[in-house]
Amino acid sequence: MIHRRLVVPALAASLMLAACSKDPPPPPAPTGPTAEEIEQMRQDSIAAAEAARRAAEEAAEAERRAREAAEAAMREARSTLEEMVFFDYDESSLRGDAESVLRRKAEILRASPAVRMRIEGHADERGSTEYNIALGQARAEAVRQFFISFGLDASRFDMTSYGEERPLAMGSSESSWARNRRGEFVITAGADQITAGM
Repeated sequence: MIHRRLVVPALAASLMLAACSKDPPPPPAPTGPTAEEIEQMRQDSIAAAEAARRAAEEAAEAERRAREAAEAAMREARSTLEEMVFFDYDESSLRGDAESVLRRKAEILRASPAVRMRIEGHADERGSTEYNIALGQARAEAVRQFFISFGLDASRFDMTSYGEERPLAMGSSESSWARNRRGEFVITAGADQITAGM
């Protein structure tokens, strides 16, 4: 019985002591970023997204400019390949201006191995049909030999002569005849694989 009498007051005393002891511990400090840090991360994310968008736009613009430049170079190279050369009266030897044009063509052809061409020889109306066909053929052959001398394979070039049959300029004057004494060039293969020469 004494035991019981001592237990109750001891229990009451310990409860009082516990109640009177210090205040409860403070709540734990919040973990994670502050509001300022969250705002800064948001601003950084927006800036990074904007920088990535600008970089993508600049890359797309650079690619577009490069594509346009390549297309322009291809058009110019094709125009050079199709440029005509002209001959003196009753001659199949190449003039200086014709050789200059043919050198530019040869550089492009060297850089564009898939390209094949037909060389067409023409003559003015003077002379017989047979003579002018032969003269046109000789002019086409002179051009082909020029290309071969630059190391280009002869099999890349077909030749034909139209003689006087397809005049470029109508009329019977020296200016018309001069335009009709020519070599023309037709791309027969590899037109989409033309590369500008160095």
